[in-house]
Amino acid sequence: MIFTENFRVALHALWANKMRSVLTTLGIIIGVAAVIAVVSIVQGLQYLITSQLQGVGATYVIVMADTGQQGPGVVARQVKLTWEDGQAIRDQVPGVSLITPVLVGPAQVKVRERQHDTLVLGVNDDWPRVNNHVVDRGRFFSSVDLRQRRKVAVLGREVVEQLRLGPDPVGEEIYVGSLPVTVVGVMEERGQSLGQDIDDLVFVPFETSLQLFGRRAGDQVQLRLQAESAEAVPAVQDGISALLRRRHAIPEGQPDDFTVLLQDEILRSVNQILGSVTAVVGAVVGVALVVGGIGIMNIMLVSVTERTREIGIRKSVGARRQDILLQFLIESVTLALVGGAIGVGLGYGVGALVVSLLPGDWPAAYVPLWAVALAFGFSALVGIFFGIYPAAKASRLDPIDALRYE
Repeated sequence: MIFTENFRVALHALWANKMRSVLTTLGIIIGVAAVIAVVSIVQGLQYLITSQLQGVGATYVIVMADTGQQGPGVVARQVKLTWEDGQAIRDQVPGVSLITPVLVGPAQVKVRERQHDTLVLGVNDDWPRVNNHVVDRGRFFSSVDLRQRRKVAVLGREVVEQLRLGPDPVGEEIYVGSLPVTVVGVMEERGQSLGQDIDDLVFVPFETSLQLFGRRAGDQVQLRLQAESAEAVPAVQDGISALLRRRHAIPEGQPDDFTVLLQDEILRSVNQILGSVTAVVGAVVGVALVVGGIGIMNIMLVSVTERTREIGIRKSVGARRQDILLQFLIESVTLALVGGAIGVGLGYGVGALVVSLLPGDWPAAYVPLWAVALAFGFSALVGIFFGIYPAAKASRLDPIDALRYE
């Protein structure tokens, strides 16, 4: 009952000085809003990345050339990762179920007077199953297409729309760069992924991509594969590393000139990067919260001075020291919590606004419950920490002197 009454009195006091209360909590509002805005954007991006990586399964593995290696014996030679390495992995590493090379390059696609700049991916027939990215209309190219080196292509939905190929473009003849190809399929719509529009891609057989980009482009491909099971992934990773070290003649003690990434490693790296961004912003914003807390302490000291006679009257009719202490402490915490609540709402609005202004299909702003709880909890701690001194000062006032105060 005492707590409820003190809370009501605190709200009444804050409402009586609305503008002063808002200005007092401005530091907390800005601090909490900044944290919530960043967290909402980062969490939305993290959710998107996690869901997309989980979509390809726990058996997903990526092998890339590590061109950034430094040291004796590494800088002096060109780093290569070829489809021949991928074929050796497929044939010699137990536990590999599917594997595809990936050669990526920019090209212009055109049909008659219409043209569109996009990215072309040279892959093989395992791509749809390796990346869980299937055809919506028509078909993907087959092993027969690969063996006979047919000039065929599968288009993303955005490419179809840009070239205005109609609802059924299968069978259309288009140019990818200078190469004439026949459209055999259209991929399902996938939207954005890590800043890349998956619907704005053209897939061609790997050999066709070498004709488009040149044979030397095949010296640095990316290999994507699926292991037979999640339990086989560690053995597959070790087998790939041992095989590529032999094929690349890397001396013992020298670093790998390639990188083998697993799904959980990719997720861990993404989480570390996004977590670091949040932590840095949180540390900077902590300064704003401290400033807001100092503002609360100052205004509570002013409030104690303004209400000295009120404190004297309350003490003269029997209010104990702890009652006065609790009254002003609750008022300080309420002031901080109101600022935190405004900050949470403002921060989510800013996050949603930023997301709407970003190009492409950016993930929606998302504020987890832990972020809201942390914002309110920190606001309450600021209110308690910076409200203790004014509350203690009010509780120590002598009732006789307080009643005489003018």
